[in-house]
Amino acid sequence: MSQGETVGPLDLSVGYLLKRAATALRTAMDTALRPLDLTVPQYSCLEVLSQRPGLSNAELARAVFVTRQSMNLVLRGLQDRGLVTRPTTAPQGRALPSTLTPAGRAQLRTASGLVREVEKRMLEPFSAAGRDGLLRDLAACVDALTPQE
Repeated sequence: MSQGETVGPLDLSVGYLLKRAATALRTAMDTALRPLDLTVPQYSCLEVLSQRPGLSNAELARAVFVTRQSMNLVLRGLQDRGLVTRPTTAPQGRALPSTLTPAGRAQLRTASGLVREVEKRMLEPFSAAGRDGLLRDLAACVDALTPQE
């Protein structure tokens, strides 16, 4: 594409439609999680910690797609609500590994059900084969744009 050329009609731009889909998903998740007084980053943090307990702040921030500073606020809020626990001193180095509390696991079960319903609604127009294909295609997009080490 030359410098003067545009992307073209936005409704035919994959990148633009991906961003619209991501924004619509985020809005639907925000709406679903609001009654639980959870934000999408808080929910994401609980979900990641349930699958990978003991992650540090920096590891969680990368997994949840927020800055380390934002993750500090997310963790502090979850900790204040008794959903996450962190040691007061690092067992080794400087990292304070986070884990879910029983209340955090219970909150996550409820939140996960709500998020699954949002995803189910989003994928309703697709057949099972279409959902599998979408998943493969999105993973291929990520792979194509991820720098190789």
